[in-house]
Amino acid sequence: MNLRFLETFVWVARLKSFRLTAEKLFSTQASISSRIAALEDELGTRLFLRDSKGVSLTPEGQKVLEYAERMIDTMQALKQSISDTGNIQGRIRVGAMDTVIHTWLSPFVTRVMERYPAVEIELTADTARNLNEQLLKGYLDIVFQTDMVNGDSVRNLELAAFPVRWIVPTGSLYHRSYASMEELARERIITFSKNSRPHQDILNLLHAGSVSAPRINCVNSIAAMTRLVRDGFGIGALPPALVHDELKQGLLTILDEVPEPPPLPVVATWRTGVGLELSEDIIALACEALDVYAEEMGEACMARVAPAPEQQSA
Repeated sequence: MNLRFLETFVWVARLKSFRLTAEKLFSTQASISSRIAALEDELGTRLFLRDSKGVSLTPEGQKVLEYAERMIDTMQALKQSISDTGNIQGRIRVGAMDTVIHTWLSPFVTRVMERYPAVEIELTADTARNLNEQLLKGYLDIVFQTDMVNGDSVRNLELAAFPVRWIVPTGSLYHRSYASMEELARERIITFSKNSRPHQDILNLLHAGSVSAPRINCVNSIAAMTRLVRDGFGIGALPPALVHDELKQGLLTILDEVPEPPPLPVVATWRTGVGLELSEDIIALACEALDVYAEEMGEACMARVAPAPEQQSA
């Protein structure tokens, strides 16, 4: 039995789409359909139902899927047992929110490149919501964002949390004492994109402080948000890690008199299953990079949450 056809079958079952499977396997829809047809002929049964809603497994297809995953897992284990990480090839598609990109993404990618020099890393930057949608659709293998994601063959691990503080330009009109959240909210507040996790947390904090109509400016770019804060456009609600140098130089100041916003979590979410065994090792490398980053930056900038998962043998 052709293992490539079995792998194709598993991916169609997982993604519920011939088109997405073709993109994942660098093939064409016609080729994917041909492989499935050949597999159905060999097994003497229909594996998928196709209708206007998409693709779904037949009862026979569900039985075949269980065996197919075991066979491919066995083959992957065999390949890993006789190879080293330097010879592993393929592509890993990683998505990250802006905060990760501006902090610890580079040392993480460096570790991956050193461990797996023959693996291509494809990076995508976007909001947490968009990253999660792309993961569930099969366009990404791993995402680093703020929320737990529910889905078939999806795992989550909360890695760390960025403290979020009220930050202002030193010596500016915003650099003063505030008696309450209501007084602070009379000023313009600059934070993350609308309906993001930190934006919702800020709204909840202000609501708890009896603030009904805050002046919140949502910005979907870390670079733009930090620049606006530095230029005195308003009070920033953002992680100190993003402006670490400016705080160290005394250009920006953290306001300590008012309640702190909730921390911004960093969650790793990845797809599991046949053909995705590398993801577990990549997550472990992310944990290693975070450990080093957290130690260098200190608890004021980063708090680690989870230990690294056990790495698979390679």
